[in-house]
Amino acid sequence: MKMNFAGRVLDLSRCHVMGILNVTPDSFSDGGRFNSVDTALLRARQMVNDGAAFIDIGGESTRPGASSVSTQEELDRVCPVVESVARELDTVISVDTSNPVVMTETVKLGAGLINDVRALQRDGAVEAAATANVPVCIMHIQGEPDSMQDDPRYRNVRRAVSSFLTERVRRAECAGVRAENIILDPGFGFGKTVEHNFQLLAALEQLHLLGHPLLIGVSRKSMLGAVTGREVNERLPASLAAATISAMKGASILRVHDVRETVDAVRIVTAVKEAI
Repeated sequence: MKMNFAGRVLDLSRCHVMGILNVTPDSFSDGGRFNSVDTALLRARQMVNDGAAFIDIGGESTRPGASSVSTQEELDRVCPVVESVARELDTVISVDTSNPVVMTETVKLGAGLINDVRALQRDGAVEAAATANVPVCIMHIQGEPDSMQDDPRYRNVRRAVSSFLTERVRRAECAGVRAENIILDPGFGFGKTVEHNFQLLAALEQLHLLGHPLLIGVSRKSMLGAVTGREVNERLPASLAAATISAMKGASILRVHDVRETVDAVRIVTAVKEAI
């Protein structure tokens, strides 16, 4: 299951680690820490050295209650960092954006993956992704980031997520996105209660029936804090447990804050799978 990310080919039958690089002032875990080009590049280099195969660069916070930013502000935050990472590091650059203009411009600068939490639903996004001709990650979300956690409800969360992703894949393919360029994300924490999140994690294998690699992002999320009682920066053990479960259940990409520790966990999972 190989996928070409703007010239870098990865085998997604194996699990890879994606390091989170938020160049925003208000992300839930590390907002404001890496919102200059120099500090962002330093952080990206450290994550690559720690074993990250992807660096996911985001210029708009999507935490619950987050406010939107203008296109120009997002471009100003993201483009210099993408350009710098592309020039300095050998890694797949993922851009965490729902904005079609940002998609287009960052792919020109070297991004190899579009990671859209809004599943290409903004005007022009699906067309921009098709024209960019790089892999795209389509994520499930109920509502919008500023309101998604108000009162999320499902009859069956796994079926709802599967149905939504199936429809968004169909729409993407109709617009010209190639099937072999599609990755799916069930969207942990995006319009879901704690119970919904754990129901999804328990049923993760069933999402493989959709026929696309899975990207999983549970690192430091509130679902882990709800169970452990830990604050956001004390959730490493819980994050590693969730990452290990995801890898055992066949996730292709783990989107995390703690790269080095997660890479070690993935190595153990890989050793176990190879021993079977």
